[in-house]
Amino acid sequence: MVGFAALARVDLGEVPYVEAVEAVEAVEAMSGWADECRAGGGDRLFLLSHPPVVTYGKRTDPADLPTPSAGLQVVAVDRGGQATYHGPGQVVGYLVANVRERGPADVVRWVEHGIVDALGALGFTARRRDTEPGGPSLVGVWTADDLKVASIGMRIRGGVSTHGFAVDVDPDMAVYDHFVACGMDGSMTSLRRIAEREGRLVPAEGEVRDAPADALGARPNG
Repeated sequence: MVGFAALARVDLGEVPYVEAVEAVEAVEAMSGWADECRAGGGDRLFLLSHPPVVTYGKRTDPADLPTPSAGLQVVAVDRGGQATYHGPGQVVGYLVANVRERGPADVVRWVEHGIVDALGALGFTARRRDTEPGGPSLVGVWTADDLKVASIGMRIRGGVSTHGFAVDVDPDMAVYDHFVACGMDGSMTSLRRIAEREGRLVPAEGEVRDAPADALGARPNG
């Protein structure tokens, strides 16, 4: 898939999840962003982080969700994919763009390849995987030994994409003991774990923000 001719990069800090959802569906802040995008208002990649929260799509098995004793905020969302963690130590990217001329699968694969290229630029070998018919979804970005280092879940409505990806840089990996991420228990890893295994330094958050932005062709607006 060909990328976007003018994809604007928007850097945000840590944003509570509900506010973040409002932000990516609005231009500047709040309502109307997606509608303006549909009307030709431009495409954006928002880069941010969240306080600890588990979000889940409608296909998630309730048994996969954390119990109240885990103390995690749990939020139902209108995207594809299953239960996913967002929190400190993670870089989240939301693609809000006009994808009317692109198929949903093409958009997801484009994001996957972009994250693979981004991690490669940081010195980490990664790959995408094809989902087998009838098998669990393998959407995302994986290490060579089949551990997921980046999750992807998107929604396309009226020709505009929302939601996006999350790269695990150095999150609290113990969180994954409390729920089943992406429908596959025990499948997650982080750049810190990979770096420690390889005897190298973990890239700084700024580097991890820059790499996918560059790989996806997102540039600061102005």
